[in-house]
Amino acid sequence: MLLRQNERTALFIDGASLHHAARNLGFEVDFRSLRNLFESQCLFQRAFYYAAMPETDDYSPLRPLTDWLAYNGYHLVLKNAREFTDHSGRRRIKGNMDVELTVDLLEQASRLDHAVIVSGDSDLRRAVEAVQARGVRVTVISSMRSTPLMIGDDLRRQADLFVELADIAPSFTRRQAEPRNPPRQGPVRHPADINSDETSDS
Repeated sequence: MLLRQNERTALFIDGASLHHAARNLGFEVDFRSLRNLFESQCLFQRAFYYAAMPETDDYSPLRPLTDWLAYNGYHLVLKNAREFTDHSGRRRIKGNMDVELTVDLLEQASRLDHAVIVSGDSDLRRAVEAVQARGVRVTVISSMRSTPLMIGDDLRRQADLFVELADIAPSFTRRQAEPRNPPRQGPVRHPADINSDETSDS
């Protein structure tokens, strides 16, 4: 069981990781439905969303999404991504949010019974172990059905429960083929699409 009615639960979303997994599996996340799912099935405390914003004065395509999230019950943790050109001349972006997620996870542990992490980065394994030692149950949501795999084996084994994103997606997704109404939660395009294989150090 993913959620339990009597557990104080918080959601920690690595935005780039969720974006890549959802795109690979062929759906868009409906963040309103995602929050509603948690609010209806547990003692929901807070939803954290982590994103690295392109370090530029230009308008960011991520801004409409982060603005929507900020006004609709998500706690945003943002930082500047580092943009660079690799040896082949391709534009790339790096913006790893593991440290920020780890700090919040540890700070919230005393107030939680259950932490749900949407990320597949094995660098989080030690943070998961640390909050488990404080009595917090940890669920990791990612995908083993994507190509490449989005979940690191170390993190999957450390979690109390691993949940395949594709299995629960129907509860909070819109298929890309569906028509969309004028903006409710931001555009389809994500800054990570600039170069999908280099948005983080994971």
